[in-house]
Amino acid sequence: MFENKTILVTGGTGSFGSRFVPLTLAKYNPKKLIIFSRDEMKQWEMAKRFVGDSRVRFFIGDVRDRDRLYRALDGVDYVVHAAATKIVPTAEYNPFECVKTNINGAMNVIDACIDKGVKGCVALSTDKASNPANLYGATKLASDKLFISGNAYAGEHSTRFSVVRYGNVMGSRGSVIPFFRTLGDRFPITDPRMTRFMITLEEGIDLVWKAFEDMEGGEIYIRKIPSINIVDIAKAVNPTAELDVVGIRPGEKLHEQMIGAEDAPYTREYDNFFKILPAINSWSDSPARIKDGKSVPEGFVYSSETNTDWMSVEKLRAWIDQNAARLGSF
Repeated sequence: MFENKTILVTGGTGSFGSRFVPLTLAKYNPKKLIIFSRDEMKQWEMAKRFVGDSRVRFFIGDVRDRDRLYRALDGVDYVVHAAATKIVPTAEYNPFECVKTNINGAMNVIDACIDKGVKGCVALSTDKASNPANLYGATKLASDKLFISGNAYAGEHSTRFSVVRYGNVMGSRGSVIPFFRTLGDRFPITDPRMTRFMITLEEGIDLVWKAFEDMEGGEIYIRKIPSINIVDIAKAVNPTAELDVVGIRPGEKLHEQMIGAEDAPYTREYDNFFKILPAINSWSDSPARIKDGKSVPEGFVYSSETNTDWMSVEKLRAWIDQNAARLGSF
């Protein structure tokens, strides 16, 4: 699919892009893979990993800057939109900045993709976009809606847009596992009842590839992944650490969901993922979008506390041991 094609990743120096780039180069051998981001230092560091590989290019820019996006998308076939303001407290205390990146930036990406003739764009979303309780989630829900409607907005253009939604990426920059590993023998716990969905970077990337292969436009893809309790995460990192209950931060939920009851009428189930079909334009009835999917039960909710798949402390501990080098020392 991507062989001899040009791919651009917005926010490409983040945790997702840092793993997506080498895996995609190895699997598909694209003509060019462009990392588009605003942090020159991260680009400088990332470029050291790809010295001598002429397929990898770097482009300084911000999704808030419409004109820069237009220039960057010249000749691009596919776009992965990973740029976002995503730290929950940061979004709560800097709401205007969060909206500029997550909503205005999404509109800029959609316009630029259509006008530049991009074939397909997959936007990364989050479980926090389902029934959002914080500004980050609310802006990502708005972004999801924009990308879904972008397929109608494209009109006679052939650009297709879809979304992938997943939970906490294990070991990603700023996430709980590497944070706990910096603390020693005392961990702050928001609430011992708290649960979260857990996904590896590789599983998230595989879902993006799947979306590009499968999409007709407007679908939200949700991979089936396990849940885990916050106390079990702490035990996996350091079984002897003392736990201090500090309370839920502004905008946080006790549990997360990726599919709400309101989405159930439009949701189809597959072997290892779900797909929320677009409610607009009767697209949810499209056989090309449904394929071999099965309807979920009425009122179905995919939530971290009622999930049937749970990650054990032992399994997470084994993953931490296997990935210790990139997580840093405890």
